[in-house]
Parts: sequence; C-alpha cells; structure tokens
Amino acid sequence: MKAIKGVLLTCDSAVKQILLTMNEKESFIIEDLDDYHVVIKADEEWRVRRELEAELEKNTYSLE
Repeated sequence: MKAIKGVLLTCDSAVKQILLTMNEKESFIIEDLDDYHVVIKADEEWRVRRELEAELEKNTYSLE
C-alpha cells in the first residue's frame, strides 16, 4: 500500500468540471468524492489553484 498526501478541495459543480478537464491534461486528482469535493495531490495544489484562477479569469465578464 502506498500513501499519497492530498488536499481536500470544496467547490461548486462548475468549478469541479473545470478541474476534471484540467486533470485530463495532467493528472492531479486522487479521488473524486462527490459533486462538491475532490482530493488532489498536495504538491500540485498551488499549480492547480493558479491554473484554475487563470481559467476562471477567462470566463469573467468585465466592462472594460
């Protein structure tokens, strides 16, 4: 048995779908728990947060 250090992320279903799409390129999800929770590799947490923030920024409407 091998232990992997993980981080529990709580998110809404839209963000979770983005995470699942990102996971197809580079695997970081350890376990998909339910509609609002996933466990990701602890050493990938900051990279995933940065990429997710960039992806959400693309989908944000601005008045500029």
